[in-house]
Amino acid sequence: MAETFTEQEFIEYVVKSIVNHPEDVRTERTVDERGVLLTLFINQDDMGYVIGRQGQTARALRILLKIVGAKTDARVNLKIYEPENMRRAHHEGRAENGSVPAAPREETRHGDAGLVTDDDLADLGI
Repeated sequence: MAETFTEQEFIEYVVKSIVNHPEDVRTERTVDERGVLLTLFINQDDMGYVIGRQGQTARALRILLKIVGAKTDARVNLKIYEPENMRRAHHEGRAENGSVPAAPREETRHGDAGLVTDDDLADLGI
């Protein structure tokens, strides 16, 4: 069995906890003059869970890895592996599925949306 390191075990544990296909999670560790690089391989269906909305989850994972690495004076970086052409295939799949644009919303008054209008304030004597 390959040697595992604290930061490698940590990232695998956390990612396996948040994805739907934990059996597909694996990491590769490389060391060079710039530090440690962990490459994370996951099932493509779980990519959204690991990256998160606007990359927040991936950013949080990278911050935690830096903290874990700091305990051993190692500079640790995370790369999430994305197969070649995967992003393009995802966008083309959306277009082929005929994504329907959202239906136009009915116009609502501010008071209907839960916001306070000038009329509401006038009724209160403000």
